[in-house]
Amino acid sequence: MVRSKQVVKAARRPQVRLPELVAFADGELAPDGDYDGLGFRDTDFAGQDAGGARFMDCALTDCALDETALRHARVLDCVLTGVRGVGTDLAEASLRDVELVEARLGGVQLHGAVLERVLVRGGKIDYLNLRKARLKDVVFEDCVLVEPDFGDARLERVAFVGCVLKAADLTAATLVDVDLRRAAELDITRGVDRLSGAVITHPQLLGLAPALASAIGLRVTSTD
Repeated sequence: MVRSKQVVKAARRPQVRLPELVAFADGELAPDGDYDGLGFRDTDFAGQDAGGARFMDCALTDCALDETALRHARVLDCVLTGVRGVGTDLAEASLRDVELVEARLGGVQLHGAVLERVLVRGGKIDYLNLRKARLKDVVFEDCVLVEPDFGDARLERVAFVGCVLKAADLTAATLVDVDLRRAAELDITRGVDRLSGAVITHPQLLGLAPALASAIGLRVTSTD
């Protein structure tokens, strides 16, 4: 269950260097749209449909994404700062070399998505749906994740640094080189038996002991 730190490969962080950006002036997003080198600031995209769109070398700052449809979107070399919203749909999207900073999101749909070299820093995300997603070189840093769902997902070189994990679901997940040692809080309600391939600390192991015992059917009683 606990692997030595020498065999845990560190997650590679994104290195995003944005060019000089042009302010977005079209008003609304469009399905299958192509957005390159644009700056989106204080824009309300609530309820808009940008399914299949491509965002490359873009910055989204303080934008509202309530119920925004971004299914199958590609987000490449982008920085999203202070975005907020409930029900943002990024199902089966592709995120590569992306920084998500101080986001306030709820019910984000990322099931079946592919995340590679992604940094989630600060902020809070409630009910993050990553079922059947593939995460590679992803870092969650100093953020709060409430009831994140990693069911049937694959996590490879994923790190949780100063991150609060509340009621996480790892049912049927596959973990490879997942570093949980620096998580500020580690609460796994389902799928604790899937932690093979992760590294945790001794205090974290003690905290997870009741869930582990339940998962393997171990009864713990007093000596009486």
